[in-house]
Parts: sequence; C-alpha cells; structure tokens
Amino acid sequence: MTSAPLSLGEMLRSRREHLTPADVGLESFGRRRTAGLRREELAQLAGVSVDYITRLEQGRARTPSQQIVAALARALQLSRTETALLHRAAGLTPPASGTVSHHIPAGVQRMLTRMSDLPLAVFAADWTQLASTPLWQALFQAPSVAADPNQNLLVQAFVDDSISGVATAHGGPDAFERALVYDLRRSAADYRDDPRFRAFVADLRTRSPRFAALWDEGRAAAHQSIVKTVHNPLVGDIVLDCDVVVVPASDIKVVIYSTSHRGTDAEKLDFLRVSAVRAMHRSLDPS
Repeated sequence: MTSAPLSLGEMLRSRREHLTPADVGLESFGRRRTAGLRREELAQLAGVSVDYITRLEQGRARTPSQQIVAALARALQLSRTETALLHRAAGLTPPASGTVSHHIPAGVQRMLTRMSDLPLAVFAADWTQLASTPLWQALFQAPSVAADPNQNLLVQAFVDDSISGVATAHGGPDAFERALVYDLRRSAADYRDDPRFRAFVADLRTRSPRFAALWDEGRAAAHQSIVKTVHNPLVGDIVLDCDVVVVPASDIKVVIYSTSHRGTDAEKLDFLRVSAVRAMHRSLDPS
C-alpha cells in the first residue's frame, strides 16, 4: 500500500522544519522552539508575507503562482525533483526540459551561503537574476530578488540603462554589452523551442537597436572575465575583478566580484560588508 503524496502545505512545513538558519545564511535570533526555519524567515527569503506562508501551510491558500512556487523552492533549497513535486502539489506544471530553468542547484545554494562575504549573484541563461548575497546588494545598491524578482541584466543594460552609471567595464561598455549578447546567443540553440525565450529576445530586439545590431552579428561566446570599476555612493569607485562561472550540466551562471586582500579597494569592500551585515540584522530584528 503506497502512501498519499504530501500536500503543498505539508511539503512546505516539512522542508522548512529540516532547514536551519545557518543553512540559508541567516543568524538565529531569540529562543527557538524548534531547530527549523521560522515562517517569518521563509517569508523573508521568498519575498512573501508571513500570513501567506501560514495560509499555504494550513491549506487555506492552495493556488500560488508559478513565480511564488519558484521563489519558495529556491528559499527552501529544493532539488530539481523536489521542485517538480512542489509545482505539482500546487496544481502547476513543472518547468519542462528545453526551457530556461530558474532552478538553483543545491550546491550553488550552499555557495551563496558560504561565500556571503563576496558580492555574488546567480543568473539564469537569459540573465534573469535568481539570487544574490547581501554584499552584492550593498555594492550595487540593488534590491534582493525577493524584493524585486524581475531583475534582468540584459534589460538593465539595453532597455532602461539602469546599470550604465553603476559600473564601468575596463575596455568600454561595448565590450560588456558584446559579452552579454554573445553569451545569450550561445544559449539560443538550447532554447529554440522555449516560447518565452524567443519572445524575450524578440522584445529586446524591438526595444533596443543596440541589442538588435549585436544579436544580428550572430556571434556566440561564453561570457569572459572582465575588470570593472563599480561606482558606489557610499565608498566611491571600487576596481574589482568580475568572474563568471557556468554551473556544469546547466546554464546557471554564478557572477563573483573580488579584489586582493589589501589596498583601498579591499578596504572599501570591507566597509560595505559591515554595512550589509548591519542591514540584514535590522531586517531580521527590527526592534
């Protein structure tokens, strides 16, 4: 006799209770009745209200959107199989193969937690940002993905120009733009049957003549490491190495900024690191 599959609420509660704050890069505050994550902590990580988490776990809310389920899966560090089960429990179709994945592998989730002292972010194949460390947010004065899940580096570079005054690539903005477009072109063959990917590229071509011209060159190449000067309003300009690592067997990209351990740039990054930790503590314990 087989047991019935877990409900959405049961899956959320079970996984939450098996994670510790340290697992997700949070510090533990106050007395805890259980070792697992509190609902408040899961809500913060997923960018939803505590009341909504409560209603999901109690079965009073049963139809979350695809975006919310994806955010919950990332916050709970679910595997690809567990993420598919969570979608089905919510009455949703799991993301199909051949489509741009927003699933962050468990190893990358752990990397985000253990490398939180670096400005680090995770991106999908279409350069949608999936997660970032508090230091990344402090460096670029950017919201977390939970606060703004619609951040896309290509849109920021070619459509709204929101990053043009934030960082300058050594070699000029053309080098950075080409790196982004050529990397996207490299992924195009894998996602030619993904209607959202095709629509995304078509929309960029319509809205940005610069993007269209680079896309029509037809060149494809993985994003290379680059040196950038980041213009931060708190500490001024910081020169940093920017490295892009593609996760094996996926098109998930990890972008890491770093500098040497000594010098003015390192001191500025240390200042932002302390600021990021303080901001995180205030958000978790506003009292």
